Amino acid sequence: MPAPLLPDPPAPVAAPPAHRRTVRITVVLLFAAWLVDYADRLVINLVLPSIGAEFDIDRTQQGLVVSAFFLAYALCQIPGGMLADRFGGRRVTLWALLSWSVFTALTGFAWSFAVLLALRFAFGVAEGIFPPAAMKVLVERTRPEERMGANGAVMSSNALAAVITPLAVAPLVAVFGWRSAFWSTAALGLFALVAVRLWLPAPLPRTDSAPSQAPAARPPLREVLRKGVLWRFSLMMFGYSTIIWGLNTWVPSYLSEEHGVSLTAAGALVAIPALGAAAATVIGGRLSDRLGGHHRKVIVPGMGVSAAALLLMANTPSLTGFVVFGTLAIFAASLAYMPIFAVPMAGLTPEYVGVGGAVIIVGGQVAGIVAPPVMGALADAFSFQVAFGFLVLGAVVAAVMACLTPQDATAFRAAADRAPRTPSPAKESA
Repeated sequence: MPAPLLPDPPAPVAAPPAHRRTVRITVVLLFAAWLVDYADRLVINLVLPSIGAEFDIDRTQQGLVVSAFFLAYALCQIPGGMLADRFGGRRVTLWALLSWSVFTALTGFAWSFAVLLALRFAFGVAEGIFPPAAMKVLVERTRPEERMGANGAVMSSNALAAVITPLAVAPLVAVFGWRSAFWSTAALGLFALVAVRLWLPAPLPRTDSAPSQAPAARPPLREVLRKGVLWRFSLMMFGYSTIIWGLNTWVPSYLSEEHGVSLTAAGALVAIPALGAAAATVIGGRLSDRLGGHHRKVIVPGMGVSAAALLLMANTPSLTGFVVFGTLAIFAASLAYMPIFAVPMAGLTPEYVGVGGAVIIVGGQVAGIVAPPVMGALADAFSFQVAFGFLVLGAVVAAVMACLTPQDATAFRAAADRAPRTPSPAKESA
């Protein structure tokens, strides 16, 4: 009889100093890699007005430039998880860092809208294999009870990148042009590659099975993908990411076109809500650890506040009001990020974190495919106010899914084990 896909976790024991050192170094290196990863994909949002003017494309087409990345990124999440489970998280992480740095640099040489779309798609493929690999790297070097805190620290890099990127890129673009931004971030990716290659510690010894046990047979991929509970968490991520990527994509253009704010000033204004998001990501991770999951207690009120703030932001004529309400919206929504991962990461064993985490991440990338062009079309056909109002749907989806998913690791494992399994050949022939 095959071993269960989702066995109960071991009881926690005190961590030795070597273990704590492994966790700290892993967190620092993954923080740096994610910082560059997120900065690379944010650059396009800041230079969209310049690209639109150079290639003579409207907002809908600008949204498609963003979506090309997310389409490839989403398609590569599950294959990336399979690669990480097959070849190891460290090796796939290094592949991703090298390849996305190359395609980021090549983006700076794009000479047409079609070439830009192709390069953004290739860039999405390269970055798409990174998240499940990075998640596997972290899981292999942490214990379940400390995982959410560690992952919260790592993922706060995304919000920090949202602060640093506009502040650094806007002046660079103003002086050297939009292409220089891609060449600069590509160089940072190569530095992160070298650091991970040299200093990432070895995985911790496994404690969830006895050494004498034979390795459990790996179930078919389709069996993991048929876990409906994972896809409900993926829908929750879709709702959250609709808000985040909708704001990240169009706020710089809105500030420039509707309020006449310069690119440098817009970068400074965009950094304000990003600071709130950074704090909220860490707070959300801490709350997940303290609550032992129970993401509904964080996500439902957070998304309620975010929805109200989005409506106020969309309808205020004041630049100050727009920034204040936008900051509140993104802070409240960002509280949800770590709780979305808390229960699945506690319930999945390391062998399946790559694919299982990829399923959840796919939801966020589908939001990245949908939100930018839909909002661009709404802004072209109606107004930016209607486009920003569309983001309330993301808050509704996330809150509803938070109520329809297991609230702790035990309930998650029970829900996953209730999913229909592929019948064995013996049963089929009986």
